[in-house]
Amino acid sequence: MSNHEKFHYKTLEEVKAKCKELGVYIPFANDTSILANKLRIRNITLQNRLGSAPMEGSDSTLDGSPSDITLRRYKKVAEGGSAIMWFEAISVAQEGRSSRTQLLITKDNVDTYKRFTDTIKEAGLKKNGYAPYLVMQANHSGRYSNPDNKPAPLIAYRHPYLEQFRAADDSCIVSDDYLKQTEENFGEGARLAKEAGFDAVDIKSCHGYLFQEVASAFYRPGLYGGSYENRTRLLKNSIKAAQVFEDSSFMVTSRVGIYDGYPIYAGFGQKTDGSMELDLTEPIRLIKELKSMGLDIVDLTMGNPYTTTHVVRPFDMGKYPPEEHPFEGIARMINSIGEVKKAVPDMTILASAPTYLRQYCDLYTAGAIEEGLCDGMLFGRMQFADPDFANEIINGRIDPNRICLTCGKCGDLIRSHKPTGCVIRDNKTFMPYYKEFLEEKKNLPANFRG
Repeated sequence: MSNHEKFHYKTLEEVKAKCKELGVYIPFANDTSILANKLRIRNITLQNRLGSAPMEGSDSTLDGSPSDITLRRYKKVAEGGSAIMWFEAISVAQEGRSSRTQLLITKDNVDTYKRFTDTIKEAGLKKNGYAPYLVMQANHSGRYSNPDNKPAPLIAYRHPYLEQFRAADDSCIVSDDYLKQTEENFGEGARLAKEAGFDAVDIKSCHGYLFQEVASAFYRPGLYGGSYENRTRLLKNSIKAAQVFEDSSFMVTSRVGIYDGYPIYAGFGQKTDGSMELDLTEPIRLIKELKSMGLDIVDLTMGNPYTTTHVVRPFDMGKYPPEEHPFEGIARMINSIGEVKKAVPDMTILASAPTYLRQYCDLYTAGAIEEGLCDGMLFGRMQFADPDFANEIINGRIDPNRICLTCGKCGDLIRSHKPTGCVIRDNKTFMPYYKEFLEEKKNLPANFRG
């Protein structure tokens, strides 16, 4: 089956031929020169079109502060030349943490975060002559909350497909009052992000976490379910609460999931007839409204890493056999993001998920920008394998000997709440954790896809 084949393309022409065979379009440029162009947003100048995407490391201290391993990881990316570093999910509510070692920001550890961001900016400035722009991703894990490394789901509604992978019952459904309080929590999270030295805060609404789940709460009663207006209320009100702290040195943004891809039941950005077909009507409406609210930049993504991993980050090796050829997933991602960009041309839009294309991901990124499908690209898995990817690309091409192989092992580490990085390229650091995971996996439930 073509969707099970391993990446074996020795030339870009072979990649293009396979795309033609599949009937999908993926843009490629002839060179990477456009990626060195600066990007202006308000009074901010990003030094290139490349950035790091949020990738959880499961390596915080118990109070949620960054550890030495956390700092090591981000310093490497800063030194690697990324113009913007979109940090991993940092919880603003203890009960909404994805693990006991997920980053958590509070009034008690904000000074630790300040030292953390200062060190990262200094590392980039010293190595490259500029400090990366730092975005804190504020998050509530919702259905995937595990504050004690035990599932403690907080859900917007019952979902028969999702509950195959994470059990929940009616007692897990959060109240409207809880969601109202969450809006205030995200406002406070923005204040802490600013105090901690981040340049922006992302009110995260993607990948099946609480805000994204509310966006698809078609059958929930009350203020946060049913109509489009109700289902986007949590995100919009949280953004408004965060915007109180905006000024010339601090901005509010959002990482938005524009398609869930659930095979049964309703999902955001898809038809409600159970067909899984894309319907970007609501995502485009939402991005237009966020622009009118004052957001000038967003990052767009898709899918749910717990259940539709092939939609979020296409792969050919990993947790389950992919349900389509990875090129189909890449084409869906970038062309859908391009539709949103064309509908909201004055919004700066960063795209996601270039890593599967390995040594061709740089020409792909350049092609997407040349064709106006996005303004820049965030790299997720690639930063684990090759934190120097941005400087390599700006200087010509990415190093094919350091690329991510999309094997999924970093995802295994994240799901098992262990310090996370590239098991292949940073073997000495992360292979011991992976061996621990393999031992523990023997006792995991059969429906755990890790």
